[in-house]
Amino acid sequence: MYRPKKPISTSGQVQEILGEKFDNQERKAINHIDDICRDWIERSPFLTIATVNKKGQVDAAPKGDPPGFVKVLDEKTLAIPDRLGNNRGDTFHNIIDNPRVGLLFIVPIRNEVLRVSGSAQIIQDDDILEKMIVNDRRPDMALLVHVEEAMYHCGKSMIRSKMWKPAEWASVEGLPSYALAVKTHAGMPEPLEHYEAMMKYNDEKRLY
Repeated sequence: MYRPKKPISTSGQVQEILGEKFDNQERKAINHIDDICRDWIERSPFLTIATVNKKGQVDAAPKGDPPGFVKVLDEKTLAIPDRLGNNRGDTFHNIIDNPRVGLLFIVPIRNEVLRVSGSAQIIQDDDILEKMIVNDRRPDMALLVHVEEAMYHCGKSMIRSKMWKPAEWASVEGLPSYALAVKTHAGMPEPLEHYEAMMKYNDEKRLY
């Protein structure tokens, strides 16, 4: 295991390196979803949800659907549908342990992101789930997020990564497939072709 030579262990050290905080960055965080945040959320087809379990282990899970899949119920409440997946339920189990959540909303082509944090609970409210039907499939449950902070984050990370510039992307040639990763990491005995077919079925037939 790598041992750091110059560790930084206090917030004071961090801020000394960063320099003086910009006043607008301190004031830009709001405690609700206003019209600006609503517009962004309703056009976002992708977000990540960060949660922590009772052991302190952190998980970040991707969620994606057609734009508008996250419902803004009011200025303090969001609802996120659950869709078919791997049945691990890491996000849900973590929320049972610890309701604290952090969300990151992405809109393709735009460099900025929207950060939202607060607490969450798992619900099966029929009136909410009915609004989340896609391809005639209603989710079995949803996350209700109680918003405590919402904040736009500047686009430097997306700009530096060239996320929306395909000509600048690294080649994916030779990258291991998801099927190979699952077979290898889980020590599964069947031939690779079996898992490649399984993943193809999941991607094409098991979205909703």
